[in-house]
This record gives sequence, structure tokens and C-alpha cells, in this order.
Amino acid sequence: MSNKLEIYVKENRKAFDVNEPPVGLWDKIEKKLDTKPRKKSLRLYLWMSVAASLIAVFGLFWLYTVKTQSRDISIADVNEAIAKKDNHFSGLIEEKRDSLAIFAAANPDLYKKFTEDLKKLDADYERLKNELPVTPNQLFVVKAMVRNREIQLQLLKQQLMILNQVDDYKKVNQI
Repeated sequence: MSNKLEIYVKENRKAFDVNEPPVGLWDKIEKKLDTKPRKKSLRLYLWMSVAASLIAVFGLFWLYTVKTQSRDISIADVNEAIAKKDNHFSGLIEEKRDSLAIFAAANPDLYKKFTEDLKKLDADYERLKNELPVTPNQLFVVKAMVRNREIQLQLLKQQLMILNQVDDYKKVNQI
């Protein structure tokens, strides 16, 4: 089989040589392969980098401003009537705490126990206050905050009543 092919190529050699490539074709191809790529792709890369950086900076700035605005929310921003109620309860709580402090000298152990209970409620109130800016249902959290204040006020009233009873008992037993 290969002999037939060799014979055919030898007999038709001149027909194969007719379609030869031009003499300088390979030199032209080599020159094009050796040239460096254009700088347009570098410019495009540079502009894309600048654009991505600007988008990142503006995105971070926007996130920062949204976060700082949402942290400054108060009860009055959610519901004005509930805010007035909370302020009223806060004032009453301060009065009752002052009254409770007066009895502290006479019953320090009892006063210490009472303040521990109040500290727990205060911690719950602060947790709710911190949760307020990030919660989707702010009205629910505000109502819970006011309910916490109501519970604090009731607890203080009970504590004052207990202290009055203790003082009355001490007075009766001394006479």
C-alpha cells in the first residue's frame, strides 16, 4: 500500500509543487507571534478595578450610615403614646427606688435581695432596648419594654409594702 502511494507522489510531484506557499509567509507568521499584546486590555483591567473599588467604598459607606441611623431609635419613634407611658413608669420607678433606699439602712440584707431582683429586670429592659433597632416587629418589643417597666413598678410597690410591714412588726415588738 505504501509503495503505491510513493509511486503516485513521485509521478505527480510537479502537480503538488504548483500550490506552494509564498516565500516570506513563514517569516510574517513568526513576526506576528513574537509581538507583545496590546495595552488596551491593561487599560480595561485598570478601569474595571477602579470601578469595583468605588462600588465597594460606596457600598460600605451606605451600610455604615444605615447602621448608625437604625441604632438611634427610641420608643417614641415607634409609638408616641407608649413612650409617654414608659416615661411615666420610669418616673414612678425612680421615686419608689428612692423610697426603698431610705429603708436600706434599717434592713440591709432585705434591701440587697430586693436590688438583685430589680437588677435582673433592668438587664432584661436593656436587652430589649438593644434589640429594638434590629427587630422587624418593633411595636412588640416596645410593648415588652413597657410591660417590663410595669413589672418593675409592681415589684417595687410590693417590696415597699414588705418593708413597711417589717418596720411595723419591729415597732410593735419593741413596745
